[in-house]
Amino acid sequence: MGKSVLIVDDTPVIREFLKEFFDDSGFDADTAENGQEGLSMALKKDYALVLSDVHMPVMSGLDLVVNLRNTKPDLPIIMMDSLPSKHARQATESGAQGCLSKPFDLDELRVMVERIMVAGKILTK
Repeated sequence: MGKSVLIVDDTPVIREFLKEFFDDSGFDADTAENGQEGLSMALKKDYALVLSDVHMPVMSGLDLVVNLRNTKPDLPIIMMDSLPSKHARQATESGAQGCLSKPFDLDELRVMVERIMVAGKILTK
């Protein structure tokens, strides 16, 4: 696994904001605008982490998690949702490592990513 991160969200400003955050943190960040595009990208490249919105057109983030668990069972996934209490349990039951509340706190995101990276022995920078 490399230091690449895949960001999947249907909102362009969130994709770009997160891409900049991960690029500045020493990762190579790619973006996708829906779960289907994200799945296609994840099947072609080895990512260290996927960060995905729950609600998206074409394929939801929860469906993305299920599909990724069938093909890449060890790939860490963090979900994002404006109603995380409603979907956090469903996301983790589907195989995600956690669910962040939107709007999210960058420090909370950083801590979650660092925890996942340390567990997977993937170092940044």
